[in-house]
Amino acid sequence: MHAPPRPSPALPGSPSRPPARPVAIRTGLVLAAVFCVLLALVASAWEPLVSLDRQIADGLHPVAVEHPGWTRCVRVLSDRLWDPWTMRAALAVAVLWLVRRRDWLLCAWIAGTSALGTALQQGLKAAVGRARPSWPDPVVTAHYAAFPSGHALTATVTCGLLVWLLRRHGVRAAVLRAAAAVAAVSVLGVGFTRLYLGVHWLSDVVGGWVLGGALVAVSAALFETLTDRRADEG
Repeated sequence: MHAPPRPSPALPGSPSRPPARPVAIRTGLVLAAVFCVLLALVASAWEPLVSLDRQIADGLHPVAVEHPGWTRCVRVLSDRLWDPWTMRAALAVAVLWLVRRRDWLLCAWIAGTSALGTALQQGLKAAVGRARPSWPDPVVTAHYAAFPSGHALTATVTCGLLVWLLRRHGVRAAVLRAAAAVAAVSVLGVGFTRLYLGVHWLSDVVGGWVLGGALVAVSAALFETLTDRRADEG
């Protein structure tokens, strides 16, 4: 008897279709639901949440004031490395790479997802109108409303989209793991810097993380579904 033919391996660097689309959709919906709950608690100034936010802010601010050298390093991370414009610039490089490959749909999808994230956080800030922490001796100042954190949301959206893009194009597992580790450090790190510098409450940062994660998960799942249907129709 002849052995059944083995499937041909995927070509290196070719896009690989992620098999966990339903998981991504469920994850996105769960994160969206969590964000809605957090939004309601923030908008209603739920006392246990307000108290936790205040406790963490009061604990970190004296450390920032007493250690100006360390605080300057944290400011560089927050205002340079993980600044929203730096994040958008990194995503713009990925978009230009997709333009060179003439992958117009994915290019527009990533740019649109990033733009939607910015619009959501700006609109929510205006709607909620939450005040930022206020200090008699601030180490840095920030303007506009607090919830959700734009730094946290932008880093989550950017890093999430970049990791998804690498996975979709079939990079080696070691490269993907390294990229995911860098993304995790960036997302968690930028959240910590905003708390340490006293310009956001904990719930602002968590809100940015959760909303950004929901947006990436749903966007990626919808794109995979759309491309599947286009392939079937073709």
